[in-house]
Amino acid sequence: MAYGETIVYYDGSHYIAIPHTERPKKPKALKIEKEIVVNDKNEIIPEYDEIPSTLTLSNGHVLEEVEFVDGELKPVIKKVKRKGKKTTKKALFEQFYRETLDLKKKERRQVIIDGMKALFKDIEDTERYVDDNLERKQRNLIARRIRLTRKANLQEFNYFCTFTYDDKKHSEDSFKKVLKNCFYHLANRKGWRYIGVWERSPEKKRLHFHGVFYIPSGTMPGKLIPVNDYSFKTHKRQITIQNTYFNEKYGRSDFEEIEDKGRMGEALAYLMKYIEKTGEKIVYSRGLPQYFISDIMDEDIACPIGVDDQKLLLFDDFKCWDEGTLMGTVSKETIKEMRKAN
Repeated sequence: MAYGETIVYYDGSHYIAIPHTERPKKPKALKIEKEIVVNDKNEIIPEYDEIPSTLTLSNGHVLEEVEFVDGELKPVIKKVKRKGKKTTKKALFEQFYRETLDLKKKERRQVIIDGMKALFKDIEDTERYVDDNLERKQRNLIARRIRLTRKANLQEFNYFCTFTYDDKKHSEDSFKKVLKNCFYHLANRKGWRYIGVWERSPEKKRLHFHGVFYIPSGTMPGKLIPVNDYSFKTHKRQITIQNTYFNEKYGRSDFEEIEDKGRMGEALAYLMKYIEKTGEKIVYSRGLPQYFISDIMDEDIACPIGVDDQKLLLFDDFKCWDEGTLMGTVSKETIKEMRKAN
């Protein structure tokens, strides 16, 4: 045995193993950002105004609240809270980032810099801060894309679905809440698996949910029915497959069967487009791992790959082992029997 307890993922073309390492992982330093108070122009202001509770004398009298400080009579200083918003620089960056999602990258960067420059001593500091955070957002996006792909490649999906609510049945909030609850119960009780994203239509901004679903045979509530429909996108009549249960409960549903890898790739690309375009988080059902765990033999390794050869490219027919027991040649059935990891 060459490598024990490796984690293995499928990149869409090949299986790749990441060997177990004993090197301790350094814990990330937790940075607690200092809160600031800003006005409507996003300028930092003091949280409190210090106002003397009068004194005057000599001898215009007055006094009110006074105290002796170092043998001198002085007014008591009262702290009066200013009107402002308590926040952090990072929270303000996130706010500007969300508000500029529709802009091109160069325009977005400039708008964020203009909005945040009052928080820094000079424009160079502002640009450095904004650029660092734009890089952070890009790294996070890449990590989310990789996680989505690895989870999807280890799972079978058989439907691409869209769910939209009807104003007569739900508000936006109630739709989101009850649909999430419905998916939760279908996943726990019926074995459904899904990956999806909340999205708003470009014109009407109506919220709906797009997702790829694995729906086991015999677990579909209601009936799938063909509906003669009109597409405002293509401006043509079309036949869509809708579900009576979801239509009745929420408004409208569209079910498209995924019949091949090409359509699956298109569906995942569609979801990725929305996480890049809107910044929405991907919604995963429980039980969708990124990896399965297997011992890897020397003869099953095609070659080392990656930075410093830290990964192993495996042959397409490599053997899966679990703690010294041969589970079989890699296949969907064998992978189902293997231990999983995230």
